[in-house]
Amino acid sequence: MGKQFSLTSADKFQLGAYRADPSGPAKGGIVVIQEIFGVNHHIRAVCDRLAQEGYAALAPALFDRQEKNFESGYTPDEIANARKFVANPDWGAMLRDTQAAIDELKKEGPVAIMGFCMGGTVAFLAACRLNGLSAAVCYYGGQIAKNADEKPKVPTLMHFGDKDAAMWKRSRASGAATAKFTSIPAPPTASTATNAAVSTSRAPSSPGSARSISSRSISSDSGPRSRARERPYSNRPDASSGLLQYSGRLDA
Repeated sequence: MGKQFSLTSADKFQLGAYRADPSGPAKGGIVVIQEIFGVNHHIRAVCDRLAQEGYAALAPALFDRQEKNFESGYTPDEIANARKFVANPDWGAMLRDTQAAIDELKKEGPVAIMGFCMGGTVAFLAACRLNGLSAAVCYYGGQIAKNADEKPKVPTLMHFGDKDAAMWKRSRASGAATAKFTSIPAPPTASTATNAAVSTSRAPSSPGSARSISSRSISSDSGPRSRARERPYSNRPDASSGLLQYSGRLDA
C-alpha cells in the first residue's frame, strides 16, 4: 500500500520516509515516529493500517543522518546495535526532520503525530516545539520526564503501562517524580491513535490538555504490545495499558 520517498529538512538534508495513503480522500494526516528500530516492518504496518482508517500516514527515517535506510529486528544483538542511535541523541535534528514530515502532510487537512518509545519522546517534543500539529499521541517515551518543564501546544495523549516497572524506574530516575501527570485507567478497548489524534484535534481544547477516546486499538494486532514478546528486555506483555494526562510540573 505504501511507498518510499524522500523529504527535505529545513537545513536541506534529505531523508527517507515511508508514506501510505487511503483509497479515497484523506481525513487528515498522521506523522508516525519510529522506535530505535528504524522505519521497519512494524512502523510501515502502522502507516498502512492508518491509511486503511482513512488517514495519510508518513514515517520519516530519523536515523538517516547517522545511517541511511537503517532498520532492525528485535533479537538481543539487534537491540544492542540499535541502541547506539540513542546513546547521544540529537533531538534538534530529529525535530527538524519531523517538521519536514508535518509540512508534507499539511495539504491533507489537520495533522497529528504519534510515536513509539523513542518516538514517543519525539512526539511530545514536537507537540511542545513544532508548528502545524493539531494533536499528539505518545506511546511510552522514556525521555519525556526530562522535558517535563515544557508544555504541549496541542492536545496530547500519553500511553504508559502501569505495571511496566522498567519504564517507571527510568522515568523516576530522570525526574518524573516532579512532573504532574494524571493516570487514567485504560478502557476495555484501548484508545486508538487515529481517532484520538485527528478527532481530538477537531474538538475545542486548551493547549496542553489531553482527551481519551475509546475505540479499537491501533496497536492491538502487530503493534508494540504483541511484538513485545520478542523483546527480552521488556515486561510489556504483562503491563496494563494506561493513559497519562500531562498538566505541567508540580512545582510550576
